Amino acid sequence: MKLFIAEKPSLARALADALPKPLQKQDGYIVASNGDTVTWCIGHLLEQAEPEFYDVKYKKWCIEHLPIIPSEWQLKPKSKTKKQLAIIKRLIKQSSIIVNAGDIDREGQILVDEVINYCGASKAKIAKAQRCLISDMNLAAVIKSVNNLKPNRDYIPLAVSALARARADWLYGLNMTRLCTLQGQKSGYQGVLSIGRVQTPILGLVVNRDLEIADFVSKPFFEVIAHLKTNDGIDYQGKWRPSAACEAYMDEDNRVVSKKLACNVIERIAGQPGKILKVNEQKKQQAAPLLFSLSGLQIAAAKAFTMSAKQVLDVCQQLYEKHKLITYPRSDCQYLPKEHLNDVKAVTNAIAAVCPKSAVMLENANLGLKSRVWNDKKVSAHHAIIPTAKNKVTGVLTNDERKIYELVARQYIAQFYPAFEYVDKKIDTMVAGGLFISKQKDVVHDGWKSIFPIAKKSNVDSEFSIKQLPKVSKDEQVSCLRGELMEKNTTAPKHFTDATLLGALTGISRYVTNPDIKKVLKDSDGLGTEATRAGIIELLFKRQYLIRTGKDIRASDVGIKLITALPAQISQPDMTALWESQLESISVQALTYQSFIGGVQHNLINLIEEVKEITFTGLPVQSAKRVFKKSNKFRKPRAKKAMG
Repeated sequence: MKLFIAEKPSLARALADALPKPLQKQDGYIVASNGDTVTWCIGHLLEQAEPEFYDVKYKKWCIEHLPIIPSEWQLKPKSKTKKQLAIIKRLIKQSSIIVNAGDIDREGQILVDEVINYCGASKAKIAKAQRCLISDMNLAAVIKSVNNLKPNRDYIPLAVSALARARADWLYGLNMTRLCTLQGQKSGYQGVLSIGRVQTPILGLVVNRDLEIADFVSKPFFEVIAHLKTNDGIDYQGKWRPSAACEAYMDEDNRVVSKKLACNVIERIAGQPGKILKVNEQKKQQAAPLLFSLSGLQIAAAKAFTMSAKQVLDVCQQLYEKHKLITYPRSDCQYLPKEHLNDVKAVTNAIAAVCPKSAVMLENANLGLKSRVWNDKKVSAHHAIIPTAKNKVTGVLTNDERKIYELVARQYIAQFYPAFEYVDKKIDTMVAGGLFISKQKDVVHDGWKSIFPIAKKSNVDSEFSIKQLPKVSKDEQVSCLRGELMEKNTTAPKHFTDATLLGALTGISRYVTNPDIKKVLKDSDGLGTEATRAGIIELLFKRQYLIRTGKDIRASDVGIKLITALPAQISQPDMTALWESQLESISVQALTYQSFIGGVQHNLINLIEEVKEITFTGLPVQSAKRVFKKSNKFRKPRAKKAMG
């Protein structure tokens, strides 16, 4: 008997439908007519044992016990799902071949693998185990996956990476949460000070941005615009580019801060002749944007609909599991395998049937085009989020489901539109020894941009020009009518929103301070994973470390006090982002589990000694009592719940 173990019941039902009929639905599993059986987990059936499991003395939180590092790691069944675990254990014993049908990421891999090992599968069965990779829950796609099983051993590195992450999170989160909470109590704070290797740096990003805004002092800077005229009487403008000799009068962003210098330039150029130094005109193309990863979709939905990351993920899960209208949503990939070119007609037909608004976009699409997204080298365990070939809606789509489907569909349709084409023009004009730059962009062909909403732009800073630059040649003489002083002021950075915070997490190298780590992380997946970011941000809101003010995300008083008291290593993203890079290295066998965990333990010991010297003064003691009495998640005895 071949036993398929799915990650959740919805996937199990889709799997069973792909097996020979009739099906026999039993308690906790489904049997096909050929004897093959499908059972399911309900998320994680097992969890890391809590400290008191290793030693009862750890039930009491004491600084003297830290660090708590298990010598032999133990998993425990979750109390609410023990019955299902027992069913799986019995079925594993009866099976001849076990198939891991967890979600196609490292978490899905370990979730089922740990159950197989915990339930006592023999070494022979583990060696023969197979892997079923399902990214589309429609029947045809599932049948294809069932008929294309892979050796599960090929995914052992992915499971090892997930195991390393889980144990490192336990070590870091549990020990640091206990220590910070106990240190907080010394200062009179009665709540749990929860620390996590991803949640705390995310909070740190928001706190540091809020403090930067609070401390910001606007400063004036100056620009000079030359009003120029050609010999043919055509007016145009050029912006002064200060030379290296002006550096003493400029700030770190190369803005002129001396009004006297700017006024001097204006006096020098007024009524003076000028000469064209260079004329550059380039025709450029911009390919359609890549397909959506989960983070990309969350950012797009936040910008378009002000939806939170958690809202977008929840809607995606409904579209994937219930309606079966999109592929696996927890993807970090923006590409498709080339074999998906065979599905283009079916997918676009489905889009037209499901979404009339998108059907209009398909009228001008050229399905014969092959964009850069079809690239086997860019696809690993899963591919980008795209519509499926299902052409009927199960039930009725909610407004949010319709919005997200339309975003995914439009991104897919854009791959069959030509490139956006424009001409980039630039004129360099010399007047009285000063260089003045004139720029212009002209649209040649809208291409894929024709199906995207036109972005709102100010008249001053519009990327594409309204007024045309004149036709001039190198060395041509012009005249400067006058100079104009543009007095501006620096503006504070903006508070994070859902879109910009997710953007910061995916492009975390911008916020990393260590140059060596920054270099390593330049092309990494960022801080946290596609599957976890939304939940961690939501957790920070639930713990009232973050609050919303309109569209803005800001830190609460507790969040600010926590971050400002912690060592930079805990509150900055450097260490956590490096962990993500190292976990990826484990998954491709470029780094060993032992090396990674050894480094985590060594660093943890040093951090504990450093944090022992910290006092968390200034925390709002009374409000802390009110906040943490509202939820059992923050009760002190269950350290793992407080860890996150």
